[in-house]
Amino acid sequence: MSLTDFTIKNSKPKAKAYKLGDGGGLYLQVNPSGTKLWRMKYRWEGREKKLAIGPYPLVSLADARTKRDQARLQLVDGKDPSREKMLANYQAIASGDDPFGKVAQEFIDKRRREGMSESTATKSEYYITRLGSAISRLPIGAITTIEILVALRRIEAKGNYETARRVLQLTGRVFRYGVATARIVSDPTRDLRGALIAPRPKHYGAIVEVDRVGQLLRAIDGYDGQQLTKLAMQLLPHVFVRPGELRHAEWHEIDFDVAIWTIPTEKMKMRRAHHVPLSRQSIELLCQVEEISGPSGYVFPSIRSTRRPMSENTVNAGLRRLGFSGDEMTAHGFRAMASTLLNESGQWSADAIERALAHGDANKVRAAYHRGTHWNERVEMAQWWSDFLDALRNGSQKLPSNRLRKTSSPVRGRSSESIRSEVRHSRDTRTCQPELWPPVGQREA
Repeated sequence: MSLTDFTIKNSKPKAKAYKLGDGGGLYLQVNPSGTKLWRMKYRWEGREKKLAIGPYPLVSLADARTKRDQARLQLVDGKDPSREKMLANYQAIASGDDPFGKVAQEFIDKRRREGMSESTATKSEYYITRLGSAISRLPIGAITTIEILVALRRIEAKGNYETARRVLQLTGRVFRYGVATARIVSDPTRDLRGALIAPRPKHYGAIVEVDRVGQLLRAIDGYDGQQLTKLAMQLLPHVFVRPGELRHAEWHEIDFDVAIWTIPTEKMKMRRAHHVPLSRQSIELLCQVEEISGPSGYVFPSIRSTRRPMSENTVNAGLRRLGFSGDEMTAHGFRAMASTLLNESGQWSADAIERALAHGDANKVRAAYHRGTHWNERVEMAQWWSDFLDALRNGSQKLPSNRLRKTSSPVRGRSSESIRSEVRHSRDTRTCQPELWPPVGQREA
């Protein structure tokens, strides 16, 4: 007997749930709590299954019958109604109607959780904005190849060929993520290979001639801008880390007692923690920095807020102020300087130099078995390099021919307070003059 609205409305809850049948497998389940739920009973591959249709009165009797009939048609077509409903729910969650910008942010956030550094994530977010807000608002399933190409051509028109290439790479990864999450069926950027102007490889500006290195170091010592900027430019040649690693350094990563700076995995390009042995000169400079920005937070904070690191343009701007163009010297160029001169010295193994630069091994098989860090050699090399830089600063134009193999850094095995005390009492003419940090009027509460 078929149900009526009158029968349904007047059905009362009982101590146990009971069913009111309507035919074709459709029934209304009345629960002790008073809720009324539509269900459909059917058989699939010899087993009895149930399809949840919805609650009454949100789903009326007529609507419930319509959904029952649709499910029966699916059975005729060889489809399981429960599975089809589940797939429809998945499609609703991961829909091609989602805006491209939303999917891109979801992809970047996923990469963050997988270990992507914050600086790389921020740069990825910037690259997505270069496509324009119009594309970010479009449903990811509606975007065509020509729309992406037009956006990339706008970037190319400004001469930013490398940026256009990187935006295309990231955009393709977002679309492939859309395919993987069942939002779209294909990547519309796949046919854009070869469409963009290939950027010419450009090396970072770097000074590698010994006489000009001395000139550069003397020029940095004469810098008359912000004291922290000067100290960052003075420290970078000694540690030759990537500029972003220096900017994001935090005081808790630096151990004065053992003279080691440990850069954690999430801040490293190669996703591997990096230990930097600190020479006496590096310790001296860090002690000067500590008087300004220490003892907690960023070693080189932003001038606007101690909660943010120094701007990525600060060191390069300082070099430009000193008269060195971008083709001559960059913040990243200190790495090329160290690599070139350390290799030319003939005093150190190539592996030790590569480990000091935190480079990955290009030979993946060799990298799997070669796991040494050449630590003792790197400790010795750090002090030799700093002493060499001092010699160049003082006018020497020669690479040292011998190294003292049994020397060790004079700061190792000493307490951090004794190191600080000695440094404060033995500073030369480059004495640090502490200043208020942040500047007056910009100090945070």
